Amino acid sequence: MFLELIGVIFAGIAAAGAAMILNRATGGRLPRWLAPVAAGVAMIGVTVSSEYSWYARTSAPLPGALVIAEAVPETSLYRPWTYAVPYVSRFAAIDTASRQSHPARPGQVLADVYFFGRWAPVNMVPVMFDCSGGRRAMVPPGTVFSDDGSAEGLQWAVPEAGDGLLATACGGAG
Repeated sequence: MFLELIGVIFAGIAAAGAAMILNRATGGRLPRWLAPVAAGVAMIGVTVSSEYSWYARTSAPLPGALVIAEAVPETSLYRPWTYAVPYVSRFAAIDTASRQSHPARPGQVLADVYFFGRWAPVNMVPVMFDCSGGRRAMVPPGTVFSDDGSAEGLQWAVPEAGDGLLATACGGAG
């Protein structure tokens, strides 16, 4: 966040400097308000560019085992351009290398799900997916699994049809 702020400030300084150099080159014929307007436009442009490129910058270096299951596009009233082209502000990825299932419960898969947010730390949550039942449950710390692979006290939720997390976790698991 700090480096993005520095980048925005330097973009504003560079644009104002370019406007002042252009004004000097034209013999002072350009209006005096051009430098601050150029700085403001450059700063807004860099900020918008940073917002739209965050998802690509964050998801590109992820290891191959982390499969992006859902990306959440966002629109905002104070960013009217997002109604024309929404930007991704958060996404969830499943660590396919962490997928586990119990032989007694082949329709259920336990996997680590990573939640990424634009201005939020990355969170990892183990999630139990019931592929045959079309539901999922977060597995709280300290959950004890019995010998048959069942866990007591899970709060199951039935997601909407076409849920990316469920489809990714169960894609080939049963």
